[in-house]
Amino acid sequence: MKLTSQEEYGLRCLLSLARQQDAASEGGTGAPSNGAEESAPPGDAVPLVDIATAEGISEQYAGKLLRMLADSGIVESVRGRSGGFRLARAPEEISVAAVLAALGDQIYEETTCERFRGNQPFCIHTNDCSLRSLWSGLQIIVDHVLSRTSLRDLIGRERTVEQWMQMQIQALSELAERQDSPPSTDGARMVEWAPTVTATRASTKLDDD
Repeated sequence: MKLTSQEEYGLRCLLSLARQQDAASEGGTGAPSNGAEESAPPGDAVPLVDIATAEGISEQYAGKLLRMLADSGIVESVRGRSGGFRLARAPEEISVAAVLAALGDQIYEETTCERFRGNQPFCIHTNDCSLRSLWSGLQIIVDHVLSRTSLRDLIGRERTVEQWMQMQIQALSELAERQDSPPSTDGARMVEWAPTVTATRASTKLDDD
C-alpha cells in the first residue's frame, strides 16, 4: 500500500484550487464540512501555470493530473485568456475518496483476485482466502474515512485534520478492544466501527485554533 505521486500531487492541486475558491468566497473559514457553511459556487478559473508553481511541479504534469480530474467531473477546464481550471463543485461536495478514485487504484477491487492468479486460469485460493477478507475489509475502512473527508475539511490547519484522524483511530481501537474473537471472514465486523466514528465526530468539536 503506497500513495502514488499522482494521487499526492493531484490532491494538492485540488486543494490549491479549493483554497483560492474559499478565499474568494465571503466568510470562508476553512472549517470542517460537518455543520460548516457551504462555499460559493465554482468561481474564476486558476491558470495552470499558477497551480503548477504553487505545488512545485511542472506545468505539463499538473495539466495531466487536472485533465484526469476533469474527466471524472471533479474540475472544469476553462478556455480563453482567463482560462485555467476550477472546481466543478463546492469543496465540501468533493470527497477525498472520489479524488483518489479518479487518480489511482484502490487497495482491493473486484479484479484483485484475477490479477494474482499466478499461472492458473483462476486463483487457487478462490474458495477460501483470508487475504481477500483482509484487503476487502481494509478497503471498507479506508473508504469510510475518505468518503467522509472533503476538500473543505482539508483547507483548514493541519491540527484540525489531525484531530479528525485521531477520532477515527480511537473509535477503531475501542471497537477492537470489545472484540473477544477474530474478525469474521466476510469482513462484517470490520465495518461495525463506522457508526461509532460518525457519532464521535458529531459529538466532538474540532479545534481549529
